[in-house]
Amino acid sequence: MVALQIAARGVRDPLVLAAMRSVPREAFLPPAMEEFAYQDTPLPIEAGQTISQPYIVALMIEALRPAKGDRVLEIGTGSGYAAAVLSRVVQEVYTIERHESLARTAEERFRRLGYGNIHVMIGDGTLGWPAEAPFDAIVATAGGIEAPPALLAQLKVGGRMVIPLGPTQQHQDLLRITRTETQRYVREQLGQVRFVPLIGSAGWPEAGEPPVAPLPRAASLGGIPAVVRLLREVAERIDDIDSAPLGPLLDRIGDARIVLLGEASHGTSEFYRMRARITQTLIEQRGFSVVALEADWPDAARVDRYVRGLPPPAEGSSAFARFPTWMWRNGEFEQFVEWLRAWNAERTGSRTPVTLRGLDLYSLHTSIEAVLSYLDRVDPPSAAIARERYGCLTPWQRDPATYGRLAVTGRYRSCEAPAVEMMRDLLIRRLDYAGRDGEAFFDAAENARLVTDAERYYRRMYYGSVESWNLRDTHMFETLQRLLEFHGPEARIVVWEHNSHIGDASATELGAMGEYNVGQLCRQQYGGGAYLLGFGTDHGTVAAASNWDGPMERMQVRPAHPTSYEALCHTTGIPGFLLPLRVPAREAVRDELSAPRLERAIGVIYRPDTELQSHYFEAELPRQFDEYCWFDETKAVAAPSRQARAAGMPDTYPFGV
Repeated sequence: MVALQIAARGVRDPLVLAAMRSVPREAFLPPAMEEFAYQDTPLPIEAGQTISQPYIVALMIEALRPAKGDRVLEIGTGSGYAAAVLSRVVQEVYTIERHESLARTAEERFRRLGYGNIHVMIGDGTLGWPAEAPFDAIVATAGGIEAPPALLAQLKVGGRMVIPLGPTQQHQDLLRITRTETQRYVREQLGQVRFVPLIGSAGWPEAGEPPVAPLPRAASLGGIPAVVRLLREVAERIDDIDSAPLGPLLDRIGDARIVLLGEASHGTSEFYRMRARITQTLIEQRGFSVVALEADWPDAARVDRYVRGLPPPAEGSSAFARFPTWMWRNGEFEQFVEWLRAWNAERTGSRTPVTLRGLDLYSLHTSIEAVLSYLDRVDPPSAAIARERYGCLTPWQRDPATYGRLAVTGRYRSCEAPAVEMMRDLLIRRLDYAGRDGEAFFDAAENARLVTDAERYYRRMYYGSVESWNLRDTHMFETLQRLLEFHGPEARIVVWEHNSHIGDASATELGAMGEYNVGQLCRQQYGGGAYLLGFGTDHGTVAAASNWDGPMERMQVRPAHPTSYEALCHTTGIPGFLLPLRVPAREAVRDELSAPRLERAIGVIYRPDTELQSHYFEAELPRQFDEYCWFDETKAVAAPSRQARAAGMPDTYPFGV
């Protein structure tokens, strides 16, 4: 984390870097969020607040120009992580938190971890801590309108304050304010940031800023910007998903072997329905025969047996049973599964059935079970060896994140070697095993590869988000390549994944941080043979959770940020459309949209109160996607039905709901 996310981005103070290395970020997170501790991103904590990304914590502390003898005041204790890092750099830290529950939790963490030079007060941070003033430095981890007078007064002459300030909660600049004389302060701008609001008597009111109102429709604007007029001219309207003409889209896709269909959230009905409509058309008219999902291989394999009319497996749990269940257990995907089953049933014996595959690597437990089950059938002696090798991972099969943490910290041995040996042995026996049942062997081999990559993933996610993200997307891309090889030279694949996986990462600020993804790797390998289609929305509802492993909620999606691509699309006044970007109707489209703008990404967690910090990033849309699909107002995915399935099948097969 320190090397790739902080030092590589310009933080140089050796005391700050040493402090960032010494403080365990996972100790300041709710248990359900620990596995994401070293990702370079804000994360949700208790009381609806967030813990800042590691780079921002290091940047702000370095900007204070701290010295070992300093006494520093922090406004906004939050989880306590920033105060803990500060405490390793300076002599004393005084921190103020307005939420009593956060303050008490942070105090307990400081006590348990042995940070004895941190002092916590519950109160209004905008008023400072007069009894302990003056301070050598003050840092605020929330954004205000102006620097609170009380805080300015509590700085020593020569003292430094680092604080985000801006006229709205969406536009903040990080400032360093130095008190050079009793009545003189010098301000320096350090860059644009996005923080939660600084609530208090000299900050934002308790209720915070009212939600951003929807932008006016284009028809009501006195003057329509040129780029909006251009979008209205070239957009291919979608008035109804079921009847929208897709012929022009198919022409643009052409001979591409891989069509990657995104989504801007994991819980939006229109995204699932439109992906299903496009996929069905590609299957019917262009011969696509594989649908690959951002889902675990064993879960997808279970549903694949259903869509191909095969009996359910004798072993294993129901599909898509882990968080977030609604991502694939929803009414829209269920309808698509039933369509696939009917399509294959009508063409039995006449052509290769359409298969459904999973690309992701989270299924450590079920993949181990699948490998063992396969070897029990074809090679019992090897199954015994496999059980011994996988025994290293057995205690952690249902809690792999804990295994990763313990392996990285040296409190449990790494299981990499036995997992790799098991995969190698399986592949060495490829000719023997595959000769009996090529598809069964392919399934077992993919599960063995998944166990190997999952073991590496759960260890590496504690080194930071970039390395673990890249490992995960590399696994999905290589799985995609093996699917193309296994299904033959005529195979054509449709991929369903989030925009963040299928849009070219090199066209985003995440790419500038070293991340790459499936879409970027597909472009590099297949060029025009991969077609990337992203999705977006302005407002409506979405199925998501407030916290990791939390219950699904039907949440309101806030109207798009005014400086985002979504706001541009909203201002056209068109409810839905396709926007060609690789081959636009007018080349000016690419030129007008090439300047970086904000873009929204909602995953399985949605935090509307901190949306700007948590869900927006900069991107160049024409480089990121070959096409963009827009739905102005969207709704959350529907619950799956409980209707009986095909005769002879359990009422809830394959989902088990």
